[in-house]
Amino acid sequence: MKKSKVMVGLVLLVYLGFIVFQFSNNKFWAEVLDALLLPLITIAYFKNVNKPNLYFAIFLICYSVSDLMVFIVDYIPYLYYYFIGNGLYIFAYIALLIKILQTISFSHIVKHFKLHIVVLLALNIYIAYVLQIIVNPYMVMTNEYVIEITYNISMLLVLTSSLLSYLYRDDRKSLLMFLGSLSIVFSEVIGVAYLYVAQQNLLSFLTTSLTLLAFYFYCKQSSLVNEEVNQFAS
Repeated sequence: MKKSKVMVGLVLLVYLGFIVFQFSNNKFWAEVLDALLLPLITIAYFKNVNKPNLYFAIFLICYSVSDLMVFIVDYIPYLYYYFIGNGLYIFAYIALLIKILQTISFSHIVKHFKLHIVVLLALNIYIAYVLQIIVNPYMVMTNEYVIEITYNISMLLVLTSSLLSYLYRDDRKSLLMFLGSLSIVFSEVIGVAYLYVAQQNLLSFLTTSLTLLAFYFYCKQSSLVNEEVNQFAS
């Protein structure tokens, strides 16, 4: 319990440091502390969980390693940094997607939530389209374009599947997973605005805060067990 409290305190301290440096326009230290937040949460998770879920563990590790790549960005070609970093994020989202899909009965979803699926599909297409419109002017190579599309699709599939899982299971664990996915998508959208539209301190603060909130929800749900679903419910 003591170790857990120490790690929580350390995460909060790093987060407060990030806020101070960000709004003081000290971008270097703000980026350093930002990059340390999720790896610290990942370490805390593995210290407190005896048998972590394989796919959730892959998600945490890939996401954290990609964040830590900020420390070697000056020592490797930018294209390596871009493709490896984004590739790790994509693998992270795919691992999380697999974990969520394991909690869903597709036959039940198709039978009871046809309209929801159509609405979610339309919403995902719209969000992906808007994100591509924002980043397209900055894409030089076709490979970058493919990476951006794959990244956005994998992220939005996580959100969609987590909502369907919540509609299907209607329990606290699936709710926390959905809230985490919603937070991380909002974080990504604001992050795109920060990188490509206006590099304002508030946008960076919101991006990091929402990502931190997402990981809180994700780690919180990992300690819970899904409730049994009544397959005969209408």
